Amino acid sequence: MPLNRRKFLKKSAATGAGVAVAGAAAAPAQAAPRPPKPAKRYSLIVMGTTDLHGHVFNWDYFKDAEYSDKAGNAMGLARISTLVEQVRKEKGRCNTLLLDAGDTIQGTPLTYYYAKVDPITAKGGPVHPMAQAMNAIGYDAAALGNHEFNYGIETLRKFEDQLRFPLLGANAVDAKTLKPAFPPYFVKQFHVPGAPPVKVAVLGLTNPGIAIWDKAYVQGKLAFPGLEEQAAKWVPKLKALGADVVVVSAHSGSSGTSSYGDQVPYVENAAANVARQVPGIDAILVGHAHVEIPELKVTNEATGKTVVLSEPLCHAERLTLFDIELAFSKGRWEVESVAASLLNSNTVADDPKITRLLEDGHAKVVAYVNQVVGTATDTLTTVDARYKDAPIIDLITKVQEDVVKAALTGTEYAALPVIAQASPFSRTSEIPAGNVTIRDLSSLYVYDNTLVAKLMTGAQIRAYLEYSAEYFVQTAADAAVDVEKLTNANNRPDYNYDYVSGLRYEIDIAQAAGSRIRNLTYDGAALDDARQFVLAVNNYRANGGGAFPYVASAKELWSESTEIRTRIAEWVTAEGVLDPKDFASVDWKLTRNGTPVF
Repeated sequence: MPLNRRKFLKKSAATGAGVAVAGAAAAPAQAAPRPPKPAKRYSLIVMGTTDLHGHVFNWDYFKDAEYSDKAGNAMGLARISTLVEQVRKEKGRCNTLLLDAGDTIQGTPLTYYYAKVDPITAKGGPVHPMAQAMNAIGYDAAALGNHEFNYGIETLRKFEDQLRFPLLGANAVDAKTLKPAFPPYFVKQFHVPGAPPVKVAVLGLTNPGIAIWDKAYVQGKLAFPGLEEQAAKWVPKLKALGADVVVVSAHSGSSGTSSYGDQVPYVENAAANVARQVPGIDAILVGHAHVEIPELKVTNEATGKTVVLSEPLCHAERLTLFDIELAFSKGRWEVESVAASLLNSNTVADDPKITRLLEDGHAKVVAYVNQVVGTATDTLTTVDARYKDAPIIDLITKVQEDVVKAALTGTEYAALPVIAQASPFSRTSEIPAGNVTIRDLSSLYVYDNTLVAKLMTGAQIRAYLEYSAEYFVQTAADAAVDVEKLTNANNRPDYNYDYVSGLRYEIDIAQAAGSRIRNLTYDGAALDDARQFVLAVNNYRANGGGAFPYVASAKELWSESTEIRTRIAEWVTAEGVLDPKDFASVDWKLTRNGTPVF
């Protein structure tokens, strides 16, 4: 993959990305003692969003309606635009900076449409709606998110070309030269009457997990070293270039944990580690974790100074404000204080400028997702799919089994039994009886995952199921069952709980984790630990997402780039009728000491 170094240098000249800036001028010598002048002061506002995931309007493409939730949130860049303009009007646009912390071009049918249906990479193709919106709002810089890589390098580079601001990633490097493949940083000067300008440097950091999650696209092309080591490399350079303020935009949560275990030697959620370990940072805009953190103060271990972190809620539901106060003393600017807070998108209306700009593209996507592709005999729902074997999830595994069986026809593995995994991604997805649309099927499979076939043994599948069963909270045989408290043990998300089709088994939730899989059978007989199976599995899981045992290191027999969501739509279109008798089966159930929970 080309490093696009020429473009980097061009952007460097135009925007200050990776550009050295002059230090502040020294204060003039004084001939005689005078009463000290009041210190020059400057107030800077740094605004931030993260994990926009293709949300331009307050619209739910899966429900074909205005977005709403129990908390009364609203979302979309059109709302953020209104908030940003309010802040600029109050503080002065010349005193503000607008950043994003990544995950922009994946997550909704809108982003899928402009990656796959009417792709921005086609000759004479459209400008990505997210690029249009962010350019119009006037972002100054954005960090790379891991989901930027979901559609491949070509789509990402085209999106980068369409932006009028730099896409930063200090720890996204060329796999061979280890030189930056994207601008590492961005510098902007702020004019202060009667004093040297305030120089603000923004360092962009992305997630090391990209090496796992999008291995098919980045292996051998890009590498993603840890955030801590790369911040330690770049922050001193920024200070040496004269930066008065250093802000990090990090697509990495603050918890210090990783979902992928020890598969890569770098922490997934490292933002607080960076604050603790790397001197010279004033504020960190946090992304990736999809949590709301108005203000988190972390003490740097080397300097004792406070670093302020903030993570606005995803999908443009919040806007972070860093209020940075500086004073000019002894010939240089010093940061006196940093405070963070959040603004809520539900307090404002859409900016009509953004509405006018993007309403046509939005309408195309609405029409696309409302195409009818079949009919359903029964209503299928994910409401209780977390704790009961639901036919709607069996639809996913059936499609995956069929695709992999067809792909392996004529190979040496064609005679092996094919089993499949799937997760209950959504708690609200529903395919209603009657007409079935792309929108219905997209809500069932909200991620742009693709399909992989892995060679696994019975013993490995057993371990895989035991690990999956850790999702359930241990519940004594005589205890009352509250389904709202039954799942997500140790904060395991729903997407890291897997069904496995083609087997029969019980999950005994009265037992401790690691000893829950009971009566595991295949084809009516106890599972043979030595028997070989083909596991049809999504690429996230196949590459180690969720840290499920054995699957990442298992032999890969086949893979493809077509999304599982598309395969489901193709299957339903070919069948014409969606009837549970054609795909549903009860493969597993929850028990306590052998007695079914439900």
